[in-house]
Amino acid sequence: MARRADILEYAILGMLGDGPLHGYELRKRLAIVLGPFRPLSYGSLYPALHRISARGLITGAEVTAAIETAAPPMSARRARVVYALTADGKEAFAAWVNETGPEAWDDEGFATHLAFFSRTEVRARVRILHGRRSRLEERVALLRESMTRSRERVDAYTLQLQKHGLESAEREVRWLSELIEAEESPTKAPASLDTHLTKNEPTQNKEIQ
Repeated sequence: MARRADILEYAILGMLGDGPLHGYELRKRLAIVLGPFRPLSYGSLYPALHRISARGLITGAEVTAAIETAAPPMSARRARVVYALTADGKEAFAAWVNETGPEAWDDEGFATHLAFFSRTEVRARVRILHGRRSRLEERVALLRESMTRSRERVDAYTLQLQKHGLESAEREVRWLSELIEAEESPTKAPASLDTHLTKNEPTQNKEIQ
């Protein structure tokens, strides 16, 4: 299973694929994409930036004036580090984004892969979706079994919590089935799939420390 630190590093590489960014803007964009799945702090972002910089996947340059990035203008009195993707970084991200193993099916790994599905090969997208659905179907079966065994031993609130978890997992299975059907349909246009994703993405409330 991929470490959470690894997942964050690849998410950073993916964001920098759109162009150079300084730390504040990078954190803001990561929070927009990964916010529902992973609260992000500078305490986790900057160590990750240092690690991937040490491996030569990104470069960091201090600047005191605005350059051609999405970052806002900067004061001449305070330099900021602007990060950019290297050729090795592009290669590393391209390899990761098309990985389809079990680490891409778990909650955080799947969420991060899904955020970059537009840069993922079709075959890889389909395999990841199938893997994620299988993982959720296993979760549904375990939850149903647990509810059946514990129904007489738990209070009403615990039972409702279990029911909520089961319904959430079942809802995601249905959503994944719709995405798989859309991906595997030869007549499905990319624009239609984008609309489908926007309208039908389920709400996930898992908070990852």
